[in-house]
Parts: sequence; structure tokens; C-alpha cells
Amino acid sequence: MTKIKLDLDKVEQAVEHSSAAVPYPRTRITNVIEAVIDGFGRFFSWAWVLLMLLVVLNVVLRYALNKSFVALEELQWHIYAVGFMIGLSYCVLKDGHVRVDVVAEQFSPKKRATIEFLGTILFLIPFCLFVLYYAYPFVERSFLINERSANPGGLPMRWIIKSVILVAFSLLMMAGIARALRALSLLTGFPRPLPETDQDQR
Repeated sequence: MTKIKLDLDKVEQAVEHSSAAVPYPRTRITNVIEAVIDGFGRFFSWAWVLLMLLVVLNVVLRYALNKSFVALEELQWHIYAVGFMIGLSYCVLKDGHVRVDVVAEQFSPKKRATIEFLGTILFLIPFCLFVLYYAYPFVERSFLINERSANPGGLPMRWIIKSVILVAFSLLMMAGIARALRALSLLTGFPRPLPETDQDQR
């Protein structure tokens, strides 16, 4: 049987030199926007720890004590949804989303910045606005009727989890705006980049 040896140093070098590593300049406005998103991302990252503990608790209750609580199972789904949806904006902020690097790495930094700017303005931001427009009445109705789970023993106040859609896509749009402004700053010098000493690797 042939053994496959993975060279982790080469993998890390490939990631560092991928198209995602374009050093878009920081600006005052993007720093403010990104600080808000970073704060939300770091706070809600604890959702994954909570989810793991809840999964373990559900397993113990079901298989060791032969008990099952619908509310705990629904809470498990809700926490997963919160972590995933809030994570979307954090992923854009950290430039961790999937790219076609095989193609993009052939482009110059300015061409990649142009694609980033146009893609964000023409696709990402309109998509976020579309979701927010249709999600608001969806959440509002849930709040007005005080919607609860249809399952016996399920969670009440379902509008809380539905409100995460509004928060998540607002943050995602903010992340897109910040990313577009940084790309625009690279292309045109506006917004004005911060001094070199205040810049980082991203």
C-alpha cells in the first residue's frame, strides 16, 4: 500500500501566496466596520462550544438516562444556525471564503481588486438587501403572533431565532461594504488608506 506524505510547509506556503492574500489597504471607515463585525464574530464563536456541550448533554440524556427533551434538541439546531449565519460575515472579514485560486492567482492585484469590488457591489450587497427586504415581514409576523414551536414541549418566542437572519445579513452586507471600500482604496486611493504603520497583512 502506497503511503501519501503531506508536506504541511508547502500547504501553508500555498495558502499564504493564494489570491486571498491581496493586501487591500485599511482605512478609517473600514476599521470601524470591521471592528463591529469582529466583535460579533468573536462573541458568537462561543456558540460552537455551547453547541458541542449541548450535543453531549443530549446524547447522555438519550442513551444513558433514556430521556429526550424537544426544547433541547431545537436549541441545538438554533445554536448551529446562529453560529453559521453570524460566521458568514466573519468569514468575509477574514477573507476565508472559497475562491477559484487557480484562475485568480494569474491576475494582477489591481485586476483582482476590480473583480472583488464589482462582485461585491453587483452581487453580494444586492443579495443581502434582497434577503433583508423579505426577511423583515417574516420576522415581524413571528413577533406579532408570538410564534412558538409547533412541536409539543418545543421552544417559545421563535421570532428570536428568526431575527438572526436580519442581524446576520446586515453584518454580511457591512462586511461586503468594508471589503469593497478596501478594494476601491487600492484602485483609486479613496477612501484614503491609513499610514503604512497602521496596516496589517490583510
